[in-house]
Amino acid sequence: MTTETRQNRVQDLLAGLSIAGLLLPEAVAYSSIAALPPQAGVIALFAGLLCYGLFGTSRFAIVSATSSSAAVLAAATATLAGGDPALRLSLAMGLVLVTGAFFLLAGLLKLGGLTSFIAKPVLRGFAFGLALTIILKQLASVVGVHLTDNNLIRFLPQLLEQLPRWNWAAAAVAGVALLLLWLCARIKRLPGGLLVVILGIAAGQWLDLQAHGVALIGVIDLRLEFAHLPVLPFADWLRLGELAFAMVMILYAESYGSISAFALKHGDRVSSNRDLLALGAANLLSGLFQGMPTGAGYSATSANEAAGANSRLAGAVAALVVLAIVLTVLPLVALTPEPVLAAIVIYALGRGLSLQPLGRYFSWRRDRLLVICAVAAVLVLGVLDGLLVAVGISVVLMLRQMSSADVRELGRIDGGHDFVDLLHHPSAERISGVLIVRPSEALFFANAERVLGAVLSLMRHATLPVHTVVLSLEESPDLDGTSIEALQAFFVQVQGEGKCLVLARVRHEAQEVLQTLPEACAPQVLISGLSVDGAVQLALQPAA
Repeated sequence: MTTETRQNRVQDLLAGLSIAGLLLPEAVAYSSIAALPPQAGVIALFAGLLCYGLFGTSRFAIVSATSSSAAVLAAATATLAGGDPALRLSLAMGLVLVTGAFFLLAGLLKLGGLTSFIAKPVLRGFAFGLALTIILKQLASVVGVHLTDNNLIRFLPQLLEQLPRWNWAAAAVAGVALLLLWLCARIKRLPGGLLVVILGIAAGQWLDLQAHGVALIGVIDLRLEFAHLPVLPFADWLRLGELAFAMVMILYAESYGSISAFALKHGDRVSSNRDLLALGAANLLSGLFQGMPTGAGYSATSANEAAGANSRLAGAVAALVVLAIVLTVLPLVALTPEPVLAAIVIYALGRGLSLQPLGRYFSWRRDRLLVICAVAAVLVLGVLDGLLVAVGISVVLMLRQMSSADVRELGRIDGGHDFVDLLHHPSAERISGVLIVRPSEALFFANAERVLGAVLSLMRHATLPVHTVVLSLEESPDLDGTSIEALQAFFVQVQGEGKCLVLARVRHEAQEVLQTLPEACAPQVLISGLSVDGAVQLALQPAA
């Protein structure tokens, strides 16, 4: 073993020890957000560290329970359970299992390329609104205020109306814990979360905080009995499927954002499809033992990198340290005052509660409305409806952009082999008798007929006679059924007007299906993988 290898392993060991002190308190704290027993977060932590350590590709990612998934799980199960605790636990288990199944299916279908399904402005706006909501709910929990509404507009007045009945002893414990977390953060590799928990346990016993109305988290039951699949009506499974789809979108956007950010920073290569499988395995394992949803949270991953981790060994060390704590001092962890856990959550989310990531969209004058809508959706509609609205906004945004594709007419630049957009390069040369066009986006069901209609309009209204149309499909790696039908009709219309048609840069998958069309067998139609320059030279041959 080389000196460098030994040094890296020592750094991984130290990083694992450091982040274990952060992960265990956060895991228990996120269980309270999800309204699940404390062990649910610990089970999710073990499942995430184990499965991602075995199958994942990022050397920095820490997969465990996250605040966003905890909040979504709480909102979803509260809506469906109707106040029944046993049903709520079954629904939570079902939602985590379906989420894991969706992740595995996406990995098997190699859908890892869909890493930007949720637009970044929407995701950042949702995360900001969610963090603010969770922080205020944790504050309400600390001071003993019962909130009856998820709408933040009515949420704040309830909090302030009950000010005379606040539990000031619990508020003081949370305030001291926040101060200690802030001070510990000034010292590199000091496990502030674990230290605050230890001090909180000691203070709770010494000062008899329970006598002052400060609640403890209670028993953590980690008997790992393999759970049976929940018995739920088919209608509930359908609803869980809808919610699991939204959960996957948020978890994957959050996870891959963390994974790709640190991979780019360190020049690492990661596999999105393998990471999907790893997340699927982690969520299935967690769900089978009644744990929470898991993902690669940015704060834990950032802490792992900052602690000096060099490989996934750091996560394995963290899992072993947590396991040692669980096996030796778990009863003591149950004596942790609840305000201390609330402080850990508030501090973790407060670090990300910055307006700077949102402000850039206002300075760029791009996507400002998206950010505002995403924040407002969570604050006004609540976590669950806000999540669905955020996903809906992203889908609408994607479809709007793709369906608004226009057609670019191309010309030869500087007499060479390159063809560029005539609108932005007026000096480019038109080819006599040949109309060269390229859609600005991939053809799909929402834009195919309009784009091809625009090509026909350019052909019919060309200033010079056109004998051949060259259509470049380089932006369309594959074609759906609507696009194929639209191209079929397009072939007929071009032939009917006595023109020739050459399709350039057609990918193999699209070529195979287009060549089965009877209209593609006509001599006036050629489907090829030629470059635009090659297609133009072919189009000019009959005139030569």
